[in-house]
Amino acid sequence: MTEDRPNRLLDAINSPADLKGRSRAEIKQIAAEVRDEVIDVVAVTGGHLGSGLGVVELTVAIHSVFDTPDDKLVWDVGHQCYPHKILTGRRDRMRTLRQGGGLSGFTKRSESEYDPFGAAHASTSISAGLGFAKARDLQARKNHVICVIGDGSMSAGMAYEAMNNAGADKTRLIVILNDNDMSIAPPVGAMSHYFSRLVSSRPYRGLRRLAKKVVAPMGLESPARRAEEYLRGFAMGGTMFEEMGFYYVGPIDGHDLDTLIPILENIKAMQDGPILLHVVTQKGKGYAPAENSADKYHGVSKFSVITGEQAKGAAGPPSYQKVFGKTLADLGEVDDRICAITAAMPSGTSTDIFGSRFPGRHFDVGIAEQHAVTFAAGLAADGMKPFCAIYSTFLQRGYDQVVHDVAIQKLPVRFALDRAGLVGADGATHAGSFDVGYLGALPGFVCMAPSDEAELARMVKTAHEIDDGPSSIRYPRGEGTGAEIPSLLKALEIGKGRIVCEGTTIAILSYGTRLQECLKAASMLSAQGLSVTVADARFARPLDAELVERLAKEHEVLITIEEGSKGGFGSFVLEHLANVGALDSGLKIRVMTLPDVFQDQDTPFLMYEHAGLNARHIAARAIEALGRGDLSAIEIAARA
Repeated sequence: MTEDRPNRLLDAINSPADLKGRSRAEIKQIAAEVRDEVIDVVAVTGGHLGSGLGVVELTVAIHSVFDTPDDKLVWDVGHQCYPHKILTGRRDRMRTLRQGGGLSGFTKRSESEYDPFGAAHASTSISAGLGFAKARDLQARKNHVICVIGDGSMSAGMAYEAMNNAGADKTRLIVILNDNDMSIAPPVGAMSHYFSRLVSSRPYRGLRRLAKKVVAPMGLESPARRAEEYLRGFAMGGTMFEEMGFYYVGPIDGHDLDTLIPILENIKAMQDGPILLHVVTQKGKGYAPAENSADKYHGVSKFSVITGEQAKGAAGPPSYQKVFGKTLADLGEVDDRICAITAAMPSGTSTDIFGSRFPGRHFDVGIAEQHAVTFAAGLAADGMKPFCAIYSTFLQRGYDQVVHDVAIQKLPVRFALDRAGLVGADGATHAGSFDVGYLGALPGFVCMAPSDEAELARMVKTAHEIDDGPSSIRYPRGEGTGAEIPSLLKALEIGKGRIVCEGTTIAILSYGTRLQECLKAASMLSAQGLSVTVADARFARPLDAELVERLAKEHEVLITIEEGSKGGFGSFVLEHLANVGALDSGLKIRVMTLPDVFQDQDTPFLMYEHAGLNARHIAARAIEALGRGDLSAIEIAARA
């Protein structure tokens, strides 16, 4: 798209300072060129498209009015920050987005001084912004702090906790509510724009202060103020924010630079208390395929700029998410107590499959994981069978509720932990690395991990039948292995693993979907004359003590494999063997987990390479522990 636009002004924009002094017409052209650039970039890299297109004008306006990076601009979630990256000196690297060694798909402190706070999980911007504002005040500085938060992120309680704090303290803070989906205000129009510009202007604010001085001696200050604020709130939709101590301005058209820039300039001049500017934008703005899409092209693979058609890979096995969603929906046909709960991710978790069949039993609670967990607990306490499907990394946000409201009360909430393990291009913020440890630490939890999609279906059935306490199933992003799913599902025996292939010298005990790599490693080792047992643990809690002790007793080497952090399944195995004295026999045991770092984004294969969890790493670790064998042969086998 960029080739068709002559005299590109964007070529001269190397930092936000280059926007200063530009005419309004030039600012509009720069915004149009930024939009083209975002479309061209994401067509090549994939990533978040609709949200970034929706904030192009807002981003250009903020950077032209405020003095970043001295003024702190904090983006919520961060997936809408591609226009921001283009304007802040990273345009030449935009085609490395979400790739190994490239730019993050979110804001990242280590990437640029224009990213004062890293983001990727929702509803953090106002809390962080308040921290920046307080730090400014304590250090006697005068810079501004601007937080941009989407209406979806306002469904999380953390945003209101921060607003309550800022409003009570009367801290100077600017919050921009990007309303792109919800209808929380009257329609945007010329009259609304007029009022917004009026109430943000210096004369209006001066008149308010004068009126307060006049009515104060008469004892009328409070009634007069409340009447004035309620009238303004009723006319423009800001009563709730005003009651929280914020000066409300809006709603305004977030794509109208002729309105947006003067209002931002007015707000910049305000020096007292927190301000909330309400802008209304359209996801996918300026790109017809994204505008017309039901999900606004939120996250896309590579696509054709001309048609909008996204690249499709070769047809393969169903994803773990689809297997979960279909299995749950099938169970819902025979048990009307089953409910599905998700936190703003119905399509991502595939609970929408259940919801299409049973809309009355499907609950999308918004970006509110804490609420989702306790809501599920309430359902379970009154006889329902809730399945709470939340990404592993997002369930961390509701951990207190998992402990206090579910585990202590022994309520049978069933957690489906999607995106467990590494997640490729989304990087460290979305990796599900810690759930084995943080759930396995809780008394009474049943923790399961399937080795393939057939095992996942069986575990959904197993969780359905657990009625005396909480349970979890962790599974990764992406396609299964092609395993055939039985038409008649039978529940697994709780706490029992299985032997997949049997040998005598080396035992590899896998927890989760690295089982296929374990079998490849066994083949490499067998080629060197080493006899290998491969076992599928299935359960981390309760641990299959009998299986673990047998593997330890009958083999020289025992290796545990998991796609999780230290302190998880391997630690549970080590603890058990130590307690029964099995480590005194000279057993050589090795624990293979994700590395003790936050891994940056890359292709899935390379992430496993860096993590040391591919077949050649497993085989090499076994030979190292055994103290014999040819490591070079393993490398040759791996290349083959």
